Amino acid sequence: MSLSDDKEIRALWDAMAHAWESGDAEAFAAVFESDCDFTTVRGEKPPGRAGVAAGHAHLFRTAFRGTRLSVRVRAVRALTPELATVDVESDVVGADGTALVTTHALAVARKGTDGAWLIAAFHNMVPAPRPPDAPDPSGE
Repeated sequence: MSLSDDKEIRALWDAMAHAWESGDAEAFAAVFESDCDFTTVRGEKPPGRAGVAAGHAHLFRTAFRGTRLSVRVRAVRALTPELATVDVESDVVGADGTALVTTHALAVARKGTDGAWLIAAFHNMVPAPRPPDAPDPSGE
């Protein structure tokens, strides 16, 4: 994967964050393929880009009105020259700067025949607290 590809993939999440802060559900969904596989934190499966836009339009009018999305792309891993996994953490941040919810997503980005990267699959979740006696997943 080229440095340019890595930057273009990361830019998808920058575009999502900008659209979120603007309350623009269509722009938020524009980074997804039209027939993307999207799983919400509640396990819902909105149908493609249109479903992602509709769901986020509702959120931007209600529970997440006036919030912003703070995004941390933790890793981009090339699977092929046209496919990459993307490991992302995000915070939904209220107007007062308080993180309202933290999410973690694993996504698959695909490079189209036009050379543009879009998100083909996106699985979002809210991490559960780790029990105190659970082993450290890093092995340390």
